[in-house]
Amino acid sequence: MVALVESEVEFSAIRAQGAGGQNVNKVSSAVHLRFDIRASSLPDEIKQRLLALHDQRISADGVVVIKAQTSRSQDMNRADALRRLQALVDRVAQPPKPRRPTKPTYGSKQRRLEGKSIRSAIKAGRGKVGD
Repeated sequence: MVALVESEVEFSAIRAQGAGGQNVNKVSSAVHLRFDIRASSLPDEIKQRLLALHDQRISADGVVVIKAQTSRSQDMNRADALRRLQALVDRVAQPPKPRRPTKPTYGSKQRRLEGKSIRSAIKAGRGKVGD
């Protein structure tokens, strides 16, 4: 598990969306978390894996933006956003296992060829009927 430096994470309070009555209209309890991957102190290999992720939370500039608004408490939303960022970093911290190419089994080859011959017979039967 790679520890995040909290000084590299930028929080901004915003008003939450959705139902919630007067509390939603008055209190800025939702949190936007911004984390610049390139400027962070993460190891280079983790930075590269994060930037290579196809995640909608990562912008083209390499900034992770997480919006947390599940709780009515701003502190709980901050903790939730940090937890989600940590989960994202932890997901790429482990290098992916290299793929080892395997050979198809004898049975799978036979099934494939049998299916091809059946399909071939069906298509051959569609031609014009000759004398």
